[in-house]
Amino acid sequence: LGTEKRGVDIPRVSPWFETNVPGIFVAGELGGMGLIRNAIEQGRQAIDEIAKRRPKGIAPLDVLIVGAGPSGFSACLGAKSKGLNYIAIEQESLGGCVFQYPRGKLVMTQPAMLPLVGKFKFTTAQKEQLLETWTKIEADHQLNIRYYESVTDIVPEGKGFKVTTTRGEYTAGTVLLAIGRRGTPRKLGVPGEELSK
Repeated sequence: LGTEKRGVDIPRVSPWFETNVPGIFVAGELGGMGLIRNAIEQGRQAIDEIAKRRPKGIAPLDVLIVGAGPSGFSACLGAKSKGLNYIAIEQESLGGCVFQYPRGKLVMTQPAMLPLVGKFKFTTAQKEQLLETWTKIEADHQLNIRYYESVTDIVPEGKGFKVTTTRGEYTAGTVLLAIGRRGTPRKLGVPGEELSK
């Protein structure tokens, strides 16, 4: 992506969002899809593929989703709809990078399809409205998202992966990296930097 002089490196993935490491998938901004609507769709499609291709029960978790931004949120709904045993690990708050957007920012201008929810009919939505709706959907569907926990390591183990976080270890048959490109930015240590921007 980008130009000859200014490129953006993105992971190489199959048409099914799988990386060169079988069982590790990438969706959303990290894979080059920064638009919320596209990230939602990639999260859904990646989970559809995981549900089709990976056998259930090879590890305690069928899939571990890293990130609860647009693609991770959609992936959680998709995993629940497919009956997969899953958890999502999010280092900050629901919405991922959307949570960090400035107050009042217009974030969606087209409808999107969410698993278990159907057509998400915002024609225009500001950050706060989108996050409020996602919070309600999360509660209504009792999604398994663990907040303020960061993934520190992913290594192959048996037919799956051992995922180490700041709070423990998990074993999963597949891993979906639904993270943004921001990673973990350095903080300034000033009052208010954790507040909504």
